[in-house]
Amino acid sequence: MTKRPRTLTAAFVRAVGRPGVYGDGRGGRGLSLRVHRTIDGRITKTWRQRVRVDGRLTSIGLGPYPEVTLAEARQEALANSRMVRLGRDPRGRGVPTFAEATERTIRLHREGWKAGTALPDQWASTFRLHAAPLMDMPVDRITSGDVLACLAPIWKSKPGAAAKARSRIAAVFRWCVGRNLRPDNPVDRAVAALPRANGGATKHYRALPHTEVRGALRAIRRGEKANPAAALWVELVAFTAVRPGEARRARWEEIDFESARWTIPAERMKAGRPFAVPLSAGALDVLRRAGKLSGESPFVFPGKAGGPIGANAARRVLGRAGVDSTLHGFRSSARSWMAETGVPAEVAEACLAHVPNSRVVQAYQRSDLLERRAEVLHAWCSYIARTDS
Repeated sequence: MTKRPRTLTAAFVRAVGRPGVYGDGRGGRGLSLRVHRTIDGRITKTWRQRVRVDGRLTSIGLGPYPEVTLAEARQEALANSRMVRLGRDPRGRGVPTFAEATERTIRLHREGWKAGTALPDQWASTFRLHAAPLMDMPVDRITSGDVLACLAPIWKSKPGAAAKARSRIAAVFRWCVGRNLRPDNPVDRAVAALPRANGGATKHYRALPHTEVRGALRAIRRGEKANPAAALWVELVAFTAVRPGEARRARWEEIDFESARWTIPAERMKAGRPFAVPLSAGALDVLRRAGKLSGESPFVFPGKAGGPIGANAARRVLGRAGVDSTLHGFRSSARSWMAETGVPAEVAEACLAHVPNSRVVQAYQRSDLLERRAEVLHAWCSYIARTDS
């Protein structure tokens, strides 16, 4: 194992392969190297700097290693620190206008479009017709109210055009979030203020208020004797906010305790692509307890017939504990807590794997939002973690 120095060195940065966050010491101006293992097993390294802007701690991406060397990252961190001392926001340098961001987004999406398609022109036309007020604005200054002013006039009169405008404007802001140009996607809150199309109904699952989740988990731990593996299944869903079916069929080969990550394969994901779940302390504790019960089974929660645990086992656990929620409802409880605690909608939706099935979006969300999702799930764990032994 490469010995960690007090301050980063070029040799250490080049050699380190253990996932984690490595700071540049007390005089490093908040500079750190983030080492991450991707879904396909590769090691990636990126530079980030934490500075206090307008009284709030802010994380700024400085680029990937080795494209950005240690010396270059330190130089950039120094420049950012000087701007902060002058009362300026270092993120303001090079922030594109919405028009510039649309061009870059279209350029990225071209990789997944067929040659000769009319989509680039159609996207540009949508922005020209239905996002004109945004075009000259820096993307970090655009609010949900600005987006609402674009969508509201066509929301009912031109539903087809409105749907395309919503989707394409959101794609631009996803690109912005992935590039650390803004923390959220303003389209989400804008659409929430608009009437539902055709009065459509959405399927809702019974869910507890987030304030009752901790008590529900405590009741399950104290009272469940008939099927402890099913009780642990419930806990894992509560801590990770994954879909119940994704957790029910979890296999030990998917769990990486060292990097605290659970990689769900594409065939078990609704979006049809692998999904990395950051594991909080609570989730890791659940998995360690499950390991003592599963024996030689490849499944984290094995059933009596050798396959995964039965689909109705969690419902019976919840019923015996007097918990008025479905297992899926714990996802809703977590989402409500995220909304009330100010988690950006883009990050909250990613925590629930509500992300577009797009190769371009995958590329920039995998590197950026995984870290943000980990922070959110660790905070959620602290909020609902057990306090009894």
